[in-house]
Amino acid sequence: MAQDGSARDRIDTGRAHSARVYDYILGGKDHYPVDAEAGDAMVAALPSLPVTMRQNRLFMHRVTRYLAKEAGIRQFLDIGTGLPTSPNLHEIAQRERPDASVVYVDNDPIVLAHAQALLTSSPQGRTAYVDADIRRPETLLESEAFGELVDLKEPVGLTIIAMLHFLQIPEGYALVRRLMEPLPPGSHLAIATGTADFAPPEAARKMVAEYESRGIPMVARDRDQVAAFFDGLELVEPGLTQVHRWRPTEDQRSVDDREVAMYGAVGRKP
Repeated sequence: MAQDGSARDRIDTGRAHSARVYDYILGGKDHYPVDAEAGDAMVAALPSLPVTMRQNRLFMHRVTRYLAKEAGIRQFLDIGTGLPTSPNLHEIAQRERPDASVVYVDNDPIVLAHAQALLTSSPQGRTAYVDADIRRPETLLESEAFGELVDLKEPVGLTIIAMLHFLQIPEGYALVRRLMEPLPPGSHLAIATGTADFAPPEAARKMVAEYESRGIPMVARDRDQVAAFFDGLELVEPGLTQVHRWRPTEDQRSVDDREVAMYGAVGRKP
């Protein structure tokens, strides 16, 4: 996988990073010793963390299939993309709709270094990667890729998976409102974000502390705080639930609720 030189130069290998920790815990190879040490500490604090991360990934798969196949969405904005892990969102969407377009958005240099893997589209579809600081959503909305790949006369699928828990509460709401604002009726918002509602309180507290001790901000929202992201939207059945309970396949129905520390939902803009 080719790497962008300027992006590679920006990667801090002496400090843990959330995307690389995620990669390590899920058994990937794009991480450094500092990320492995952090991942081990986080799993020691919350042993069910690998289960949560795996179920989050499967939630993204099911949501993308739903949006492409059932909701008829053919253009997607994926915010906080993270490291490429096959199948990526565009691969799932283009299996259902070969003409689907996907704009990936992140400002993590390690994701940029691996962005080539996110740009291999079906012949009929298109993909692009935008290196943008999502705390300044105008950098995305004014980007060339957004202008070329997103037709605001058609519904858009906005996916924000496992990213909002790294933003403070007011900042997260402001981001979602700004991104949904220009999207036309029929667009959908899909969110998965961390919670402490199901884990033992002390374990959840320790896990958050492990993230924050490494300079990675972490906000575990409760149900009402997650529901607020969908104000003004029509929730798609089964509504707001733990990620493993959102339209699970038969082999995913036996997961213990206590092991999944993440909420997920999809809402439609009327």
